[in-house]
Amino acid sequence: MKTHHTIALAMLAGFGLGTLAVQGLHAQAKPPVYQVTEIDAPNLETYLRDYAPKAQAAIKAAGGKYLVAGGKTTAIEGEPPKSRITIQQWDSVEKIKAFRDSAAYKELQPLRDKLAKFRTYAVEGIAQ
Repeated sequence: MKTHHTIALAMLAGFGLGTLAVQGLHAQAKPPVYQVTEIDAPNLETYLRDYAPKAQAAIKAAGGKYLVAGGKTTAIEGEPPKSRITIQQWDSVEKIKAFRDSAAYKELQPLRDKLAKFRTYAVEGIAQ
């Protein structure tokens, strides 16, 4: 009977240590960073055809994840922006900066500047 108690106690201790380890890992996790971009493209069709697919592929390859790419904007309070909105999720501001310093981004920059005007900023999220 003592063996059963020893095994049960060891299992409970292991479960407790595992729970503490998982909580510790979650506490160390950095919150995501969201890049918000407002895009004013006078010729939206050309922008969507010539630039957007290339930019999206480069951003995904660099570790960015699109959450919003020009979806319908509904005003809740005040006027909604008149420009197209994108929201991307990144691991850190440093990753965003590294992408913007990359050859892939610099190669797209002349086309980007020709087709639209951009307002871009990053917002730190909340750790979950």
